[in-house]
Amino acid sequence: MLIAIPNLLTPQQVAYARQKLDAAYWTDGAATAGVMAKQAKRNRQIDQSAPVGREIGQMIVKALGSNGTFLSAAQPLKVMPPKFNRYEGGEHYGVHIDNAIMDIPGSGGVRLRADLSMTVFFSEPGEYDGGELRVLDTYGHKAIKLPAGHAILYTATSLHEVTPVTRGIRTSSFFWIQSLIRDDARRSMLYDLGEVIGSLAATHPDHPSLSGFLGHYHKLLQHWIEL
Repeated sequence: MLIAIPNLLTPQQVAYARQKLDAAYWTDGAATAGVMAKQAKRNRQIDQSAPVGREIGQMIVKALGSNGTFLSAAQPLKVMPPKFNRYEGGEHYGVHIDNAIMDIPGSGGVRLRADLSMTVFFSEPGEYDGGELRVLDTYGHKAIKLPAGHAILYTATSLHEVTPVTRGIRTSSFFWIQSLIRDDARRSMLYDLGEVIGSLAATHPDHPSLSGFLGHYHKLLQHWIEL
């Protein structure tokens, strides 16, 4: 699964977040990396306990809660509080796979199965060179560099990297989602079926097959959901 989510945040939200993030204190991102990832990770992050991270993170989570594309594609059960990173001066994150299990900060030990990864962009593509998020999926590498306020959702078990930023600064948010649908293929099928149903409802709202498609969609949800 590799789904772009345009305009997750409004231009006003992006401008506000950029002002806050530009004034924030950034630390070495390798400090939060695992043993293997430390060798590949060269960037900076905001401390998880920083108020600015919590404020902008809550803005992102609220936007996700009303975004139809995200809800349909992710079928979210739990969303990790968003983190933030910054790349410049050749910084990069080499090829890696995210951890399968994450501890949710401040939750008293609650853990999350990382089914999906998400990146929300805060820098415009023209502000920096390099810095593409490259995701290796079934059909090869996909290089992703989206406008500020847009997001990309992809399978957490995908090999991925952030290429070196050779000019400017790349600022983004990243986090993980545990889905109600564990299996990626089933999640993708449900998303595709939902898109077909939505298109049919928009163009032929009285089509006699619409209720049948919708009923089949919900039967699959009931059969595959894990709570």
